[in-house]
Amino acid sequence: MTGKERRRDQRIPLPIPIFVRAQDKAGNDFLDLTLVLNFSARGALVATRKPLPASSKIMLELPSAPLPTFIHSLQRNHGLKGRVIRSTSKDSYYLCAVRFARPLI
Repeated sequence: MTGKERRRDQRIPLPIPIFVRAQDKAGNDFLDLTLVLNFSARGALVATRKPLPASSKIMLELPSAPLPTFIHSLQRNHGLKGRVIRSTSKDSYYLCAVRFARPLI
């Protein structure tokens, strides 16, 4: 790479707590409360405690407080679907680059 930025969207470096739903290398479902380290309209960098191979399906869900009963009848977003593009080890975490199934905007 010659130093030219290849991303189509600007990354926002804002750590956000998030639930990650995925399958580990053994095919077992897991739910991990962790952080999105940065994000854009098309993807995010997520820290997980479990290694996720490239092309793994992943669901990112924002934690929320208990909702009043009248809110349950409204349409709710059930999370952001995506795929792991690459994963690298960093200390006791794995940094996963995730591409969203659909852009946020």
